[in-house]
Amino acid sequence: MHEFLELLRENRNYRYTWTGQIVSEIGDNFNNIAVFALAMALTHSGLVVTGVLLARAIPAIAMGPVAGVLLDRLDRKKIMIASDLVRALVALGFIFAVTAHRVWVLYLFSTLLMVASPFFTAGRSSILPTIANAKEIHTANSLTQTTQWMTLTVGTFLGATVIAIGYKWAFIFNALSFVFSAWSISHLRAPDAHGFRAKRNVLAEEEVVRPWHEYREGLRYMRSVPLVLAIALLSVGWAMGGGAAQILFTLFGEVVFNRGASGIGIIWGCAGLGLLLGGVFANWLGRRLSFDAYKLTVFIDYIVHGAAYVAFSRAQGFKMALLFIFLSRGGMAVNSVLNYSYLLRTVANNYRGRVFATIETLTWTMMMISMMAAGIASTHYTPRQIGTVAGLVSSTTAIFWGWANWTGRLPRPHIAKTAEPRAKVYRDRAV
Repeated sequence: MHEFLELLRENRNYRYTWTGQIVSEIGDNFNNIAVFALAMALTHSGLVVTGVLLARAIPAIAMGPVAGVLLDRLDRKKIMIASDLVRALVALGFIFAVTAHRVWVLYLFSTLLMVASPFFTAGRSSILPTIANAKEIHTANSLTQTTQWMTLTVGTFLGATVIAIGYKWAFIFNALSFVFSAWSISHLRAPDAHGFRAKRNVLAEEEVVRPWHEYREGLRYMRSVPLVLAIALLSVGWAMGGGAAQILFTLFGEVVFNRGASGIGIIWGCAGLGLLLGGVFANWLGRRLSFDAYKLTVFIDYIVHGAAYVAFSRAQGFKMALLFIFLSRGGMAVNSVLNYSYLLRTVANNYRGRVFATIETLTWTMMMISMMAAGIASTHYTPRQIGTVAGLVSSTTAIFWGWANWTGRLPRPHIAKTAEPRAKVYRDRAV
């Protein structure tokens, strides 16, 4: 925790980014709870909720490559601000669904919201090595991810409270949270003459007209750096089982343990606690691991994560199930923090937008497939059976990683340049 406080105290740019993240992500969860609750209130059909999820997932997948190319072409700070302002307007549009009582409005604005989102989320990852130096980057990544998990827990709880007052207030707060995020990002100070734009050669005419060539260049870069490619594939492997968990938590709370909404909330709460504590532990651990020890830790953690999820799925008692889901999510948090810290240190600045957008797109794609498969499977198999398969799939990801490591296919990568250690322009303590 001391490293987190020191980072926030010393690094002005990160402090603004982090503050905007808290407010924006809490607002996102207000929106999620409000949209799903409104969908059920209007139709009383779980199929509509699935439709909303697809309306959010598909545009996020489709826009990922576009976001990646633009983030590597243009000023990332300006793109992030534009994304926030567009999302603020879209968030207000959900109010029309309340007054018009039309489900199609939820589909429309859910789609528009996620069209703009990849430009911000991939952009935030892309600028992190620009505003944090080599000494800070691991702590900055740890705090960013831990905060994301914290706001999920807090935002879900507060969102349910605000909805009790009215759906409109939840959507209004979500819109204001995007405005606040845009204000926070606007206060970032450029660390050098290039600002927040990646330094790169002048684009050829065909690259400007046909950006797919640029995106393919980003894919070739990922293939050329074994660790980057391996981490991307790990994210896909996790999502094969992780997407199913989004549905299974509800089924375990309602069907398996017969504890209703409170049971679902407790399961999510223990999962969130595992993520938070796992993120804090990963921040401490990552500073002490050599590269070889890091690779071994990832292998062990994926086995722990998958095995604990299998144990959660088979547990007969509710308390034991909570313990295992806590361990499963803790292992996942450790892997996520360690892997992204290496990505932030490794990926060259002029490829960061495309790399992070691609990983996000691949993860979203597999999450959607996993959720759909779990939903279909739930009509033929029990939640325990589906959960067991999901856990085993997550564990098998470790086999791929272990094979690549022990056959020498994961050499230590070149460390990319990050921010200067004492760049006064953004390390000024004064707000």
